[in-house]
Amino acid sequence: MPTKTQTAPKTAATKKPAIAKSTATPAKTASAKKTPAKKDAAKELKDLFEDSLKDIYWAEKALVKALPKMHKNATDEQLKTAISSHLEETKNHVVRLENCFSAIGKKAQAKKCDAMQGLLEEGTSIIEETEPGRVRDAGIIAASQKVEHYEIATYGTLAAFAKVLKEKKCLQNLMETLGEEKKCDETLTGIADTNLNSKAL
Repeated sequence: MPTKTQTAPKTAATKKPAIAKSTATPAKTASAKKTPAKKDAAKELKDLFEDSLKDIYWAEKALVKALPKMHKNATDEQLKTAISSHLEETKNHVVRLENCFSAIGKKAQAKKCDAMQGLLEEGTSIIEETEPGRVRDAGIIAASQKVEHYEIATYGTLAAFAKVLKEKKCLQNLMETLGEEKKCDETLTGIADTNLNSKAL
């Protein structure tokens, strides 16, 4: 008689693995909520332009007060000359900004610039945390160039806004100041490279 074919018992190895249903819930992505605008928030580019002018106007006036302290604490003659020269330029920057306000028919008004305040406070800390001489001079240059880079970015943006808004008189004033800020930054780099940093070692 033909015998029934015996089938091998199913082992764990031959069983098809069951697909386990994941009970883990997908990680929720952090959804950033839109920040509600203030009541006096800028609605148009011209409003943002005016607000930004107020911001840098405050910054420049604060810098006029801060530069004499930097000058007093510097020892290198080239650095002292550069600071003194930029102080006079900064006074002109304030006047140019007042011209910009006049050109757009607004009264010159300053709005506290948190960024500049932070940079100037950092500069004060550097002076307090360094011994007078080459090391402090190097620190003053570092602090000053942070200020210059902020101003370069700000004036570059304002000039772009003025161009779009067709504020030609503002654009001219802003571009003149932007050029002076860039030149000051280059001067400070030159002083650091050729004179101070190597001697501060």
